[in-house]
Amino acid sequence: MLLLIPGPVTTRPEVRQAMTQDHAPWDNAFRPLYASVRERVLAIAGGVPGTHASLALQGCGHFATEAAVRTFVPPGGRILIPATGSYADRMARLAREAGRVVVPLTVAQTEPVSPAVVAAALAADPTISHVGLVYSETSSGVIHDAIAIGEAVRAAGRRLILDAVSAFGALPLDISAQPEMDVAVFTTNKCLEGLPGLSFAVARVDSLTGAVGNAGSWSFDLADIYAHALRSGWGSFRFTPPAQVLAAFQTALDFFDVEGGQAARLARYTANARTLYDGMLSLGLEPCLARDVQGPIVMNVHAPSDPAWSLQAFVDALKEAGFVISNFYNTEYPSFRVGCIGAVTPGDMQRFISAVDQVLVRLGIKNRSASRQAA
Repeated sequence: MLLLIPGPVTTRPEVRQAMTQDHAPWDNAFRPLYASVRERVLAIAGGVPGTHASLALQGCGHFATEAAVRTFVPPGGRILIPATGSYADRMARLAREAGRVVVPLTVAQTEPVSPAVVAAALAADPTISHVGLVYSETSSGVIHDAIAIGEAVRAAGRRLILDAVSAFGALPLDISAQPEMDVAVFTTNKCLEGLPGLSFAVARVDSLTGAVGNAGSWSFDLADIYAHALRSGWGSFRFTPPAQVLAAFQTALDFFDVEGGQAARLARYTANARTLYDGMLSLGLEPCLARDVQGPIVMNVHAPSDPAWSLQAFVDALKEAGFVISNFYNTEYPSFRVGCIGAVTPGDMQRFISAVDQVLVRLGIKNRSASRQAA
């Protein structure tokens, strides 16, 4: 069974096998494992030891995003969040419920955020301290230019929080070249092809030391995680971690390195997305995004405009054929979404395309043209 969703992703058998050994997270034999993973993650992010720190947090990407907002945006502080889609909306909700003031920035959800628009919004409101950006917006598939937007943030003298949850490990990131970036957050179970249960933040040390007391939460305090590491060592968690997940992640990082790192992973995912895009067109289906803005992480495809169409029936039939896709969508119009990430190849995508064709015939879908009826 292949998971063609944007996380958790299909993993290699060796990664899953690494979960079969029990670990005691307080044991001295476990500590070097965690310390090593931290070092490897820091290097992938382009972090500099002493200037940046890699911090793990139990839970999904939303946990790390909430921790980042709570830690770096002071209580009552104002954060500009471009409304790129559902995951930007979630960051905004996390910020509001943490007592931060969200300044929304309306943008077209089928296009990358304009750095000039961000710059203008910051110039219009000098009370904004941070920008929260979703690097890869899963709901649409659009990739946003974190470097160019970071330059606009830096020029305005503000700070950047980057949600790299579905981007890290595939899309370029060099946090050392972006001093305006307080933190980038991500998870083990997306482009790094590990298992779910653990999220990470790579953050500036000076930002962490200046954020003590901001979080208002012991669990979601990256500054406290950093302080704990200084006290107890880089192999120590504050609270019980998903130890087996961390062990599997170490194995996933081994495969990441063998494949050739970020550039090689991006190349494979890009090939997956290209194969999928062309395949959908060949079947008479229409991707939701223009090719020039379609990212390599996830693709949304317009649902057929046929009365026999049922997303759940389509999903169920594909599952019988060996493929799992999402049974929901976040686009304005009915669609289905397919992840291009994980331990899958263009050959797997070709098999999926054939399965889609067969399933549409089986379901009696005669009109495959795009549905334009708003959800």
